[in-house]
Amino acid sequence: MKQMVEKIRIKDIAQRAGVSVGTVDRVLHERPNVSPKARLKVENALKEMNYQPNMYASALAYNKSYTFQVLIPKHEQVAYWEEIEEGVKMAQEASRDFNVKANILYYERFDENSFISVSQECLNSHPDGVVIVPADLEVTAHFTDKLHELGIPFVMLDSYMPDLKPLAFFGQDSFSSGYFAARMLMLIANKESEILLVKLTMNGRVVSKQQDNREVGFRHYMHDHFPHIKISELELPLDCSRQIYDKMLEQFFSQNPNIHHCITLGSKAHVVGDFLLRTNRRDIQIMGYDMVGKNAKCLREGSVSFLIAQHAYQQGYSCIDALFRAIVLKKKVQPVNYMPIELLTRENVDFYRRTQL
Repeated sequence: MKQMVEKIRIKDIAQRAGVSVGTVDRVLHERPNVSPKARLKVENALKEMNYQPNMYASALAYNKSYTFQVLIPKHEQVAYWEEIEEGVKMAQEASRDFNVKANILYYERFDENSFISVSQECLNSHPDGVVIVPADLEVTAHFTDKLHELGIPFVMLDSYMPDLKPLAFFGQDSFSSGYFAARMLMLIANKESEILLVKLTMNGRVVSKQQDNREVGFRHYMHDHFPHIKISELELPLDCSRQIYDKMLEQFFSQNPNIHHCITLGSKAHVVGDFLLRTNRRDIQIMGYDMVGKNAKCLREGSVSFLIAQHAYQQGYSCIDALFRAIVLKKKVQPVNYMPIELLTRENVDFYRRTQL
């Protein structure tokens, strides 16, 4: 008969394996200075006794505190990042009995010096684990190399860079997401001769590598299945006034009366959607990303045809939870974790649940 987990003592394991109690303790806590022969004896005894350590009780017994640093771009009320922050805070709350604290550090997007400065601030704080929204590969690698040298685990969010060897990644498969977005758009736009790709930019650049990768997937699908459809582009600078957006959109649609379907690969479909509603352009629709209030309003009122949910809250929560499980509970975590690609329409938007954990 198998012994109950809670009745198995280190002394019992040592007796079964024929080794000292200290040797069993070192094996259980993955400490060095155990010979291969002794380690094998202990591991065999653990299997024979069906030993399952109580990770939660062990972690609580240590009474240690843990600090995780989260490096994300500085933003101003961008729904995607706000939900990530909320997920981080809730994961911290869920693990507060284990003295886990998660701090958020902000760097200026597209500013290499800002990322370097903030990453050094992170290192100076001697964190137990780190969550990184990466900058360029080279500058991010310089930071992650130092984390590897110091033995500090890190999780990547938003953009996956496997060469940097993170503990885990959480985010959408951006290429597949863009490919899927194109396929869904073409269900309603397959008779068109031209569609519009709207880009929200800062200093002439799209503000997310994730959006760049979505565009690759989007164009790949269009090239393979609808090569005859022209893809026009319109760049809208971030953080402009509604009056400037209205002027740019009015000019574009007046000059391009044959465009009836648009897509944006970011979270601000409502910029165009609101304009379409206010100008009563019922023959034009836009597809976008993220279940945020303004986008959902446009979806319900008909100017947005589809939204793709990113589950940003879940991403933020899962990153902290992965560090918690790996560092505090000493558990293995799944290296690559792709978020669901969920399509929202006017009919199902009210049933969407943000916290699918």
